[in-house]
Amino acid sequence: MGRDEIINEYFEWICGWVCDSKYSKRVSYRKLLMCLHNIEFTYLIPEDGNRAIDGCDLRQRFSDENGFGAPLDGVLDGPCSVLEMMVALCIRCEEQIMDDPDIGNRTGQWFWDMIVSLGVGSMTDSRFNKDFVMERIQCFLNRDYQKDGSGGLFTIKRCRRNLRNVEIWYQMCWYLDSVL
Repeated sequence: MGRDEIINEYFEWICGWVCDSKYSKRVSYRKLLMCLHNIEFTYLIPEDGNRAIDGCDLRQRFSDENGFGAPLDGVLDGPCSVLEMMVALCIRCEEQIMDDPDIGNRTGQWFWDMIVSLGVGSMTDSRFNKDFVMERIQCFLNRDYQKDGSGGLFTIKRCRRNLRNVEIWYQMCWYLDSVL
């Protein structure tokens, strides 16, 4: 398998975590997902470096699950993308915190909740606006969003803390507490 084929297969594998049969097949967000995959995840709070590590760790999981064995260095390398970070966060959320066999896998639900909070939920392929998406993601990365998290990954109504100063992991935990 060539380099480009592996890269494409990896992208499809990532998307498979959040685009499954629970979500409409008539609406495509492929342009949005590709855009998120092409933006480097940068962070201002040092602890958010853990989210970047989780995102990069998806590459090894992909390699292991698809029988490549060794890491795909030189093929799947470079900094963590926003898409990788978000999907990895959702997987960790589902597998380590929210796992409930009676309900089923909600990895996609957590992801699309974040997409809505970021303000890019309307960016289907037919309505995709790259400049708008880039602006919204830069606001998130620069933590230039509302104190309650609106415009970031998690919006928490009546939040007593300024989420712009809180690492992503705690934002997620508080969000889960607020919606359950």
